[in-house]
Amino acid sequence: MREAELKHGRVAMAGFVGYLVHAQGITWPFKMTLDGADWPTLGEGGVPALWDQIPEGAKWQIITAIGCLEWYDEWQYDNPAAQMPAMADKPKHYMRGGQPGAYPRFDGLPLNLYDPFNLFKKASEEKKARGRNAEVNNGRLAMIGLFSLLAESKVPGSVPFLDQFVRRGVSNSTAPRRGVTSRAPRHRRDTP
Repeated sequence: MREAELKHGRVAMAGFVGYLVHAQGITWPFKMTLDGADWPTLGEGGVPALWDQIPEGAKWQIITAIGCLEWYDEWQYDNPAAQMPAMADKPKHYMRGGQPGAYPRFDGLPLNLYDPFNLFKKASEEKKARGRNAEVNNGRLAMIGLFSLLAESKVPGSVPFLDQFVRRGVSNSTAPRRGVTSRAPRHRRDTP
């Protein structure tokens, strides 16, 4: 349970910061595609509408990259040193006694995803426990914050005091492909 909360909290923290960055109209300094297309700009529909403006291939690249990271985290084997010596230091899976939220290192890369700047390497166990607790609490707050921004962008007035900061949108940011909408089914009332 804690592993899921940590993962969702980390995604929500990144999403909340991403929402704020995009709300300011900040984009990467380079072109979005190899053919020279610019990044979508903030316009009608607000931040959620930006998802609809990126190419379908880019959306699937994002979803595939996240899936690969998730697979690498969840993939385990019984005797790592014998089966794959390069992966011998991969931490135990959280369902097999490992620490929830500890993401395995990527050998050969300068940063890892769990502790990229080695801030907790020499920290005491008490400081590590406080840091993990703070991460869970910040993740919970980020989940509330991100969904309040998304709710206000879809339903004006649903979150008090946010109406002055959020542009209204008609985008469906949960649909990975253009043209896909998720509407609640309309129930017809059968009259006798």
